[in-house]
Amino acid sequence: MGSSSSRINSIPDAQQLMQETGFSAAHIVRLHERFESLDTERRGELSQETVNFASFVRILAHFRPAERSRGSRGGAQQELANCTSRKLQFAFQLYDQDRDGKISREELLQVLRAMLGIQVTEEQLQSIVERAIQEADLDGDDAISFDEFKKSLAKVNVDHKMSTGFLR
Repeated sequence: MGSSSSRINSIPDAQQLMQETGFSAAHIVRLHERFESLDTERRGELSQETVNFASFVRILAHFRPAERSRGSRGGAQQELANCTSRKLQFAFQLYDQDRDGKISREELLQVLRAMLGIQVTEEQLQSIVERAIQEADLDGDDAISFDEFKKSLAKVNVDHKMSTGFLR
């Protein structure tokens, strides 16, 4: 563990990332090692869109399994990225590409097209979008707001669906 604790000191913003995301020092070190292996040009970012290490960790934190019980570390406890409400916000933002607070038919279609590719026909995609809008759009504005999104996923175990054991 000594190497992990000494390596953590060389990682920029490590303490803040640990507090913000709930990852342990060992997890941060492992993520940093994986990040460095992906950063083949040693630029400190993964693409031209500047995904730096802190962004990388913050995004991955949404997919950490939620902890059953978590004691307060003194003071007010910060809501972690892996809590249900933050996971829902993250998922919603993936669809709400223009950041107007609503998921339009076109945005939903665009994301589904990117996710499913050639696995389904355009007609099937249109059908999925129509059904999703019909089921989730409670106020009839032909789009899905964040509240409608949350309500439509109320019976889904979001913590389970949006968690993965990538650090094992």
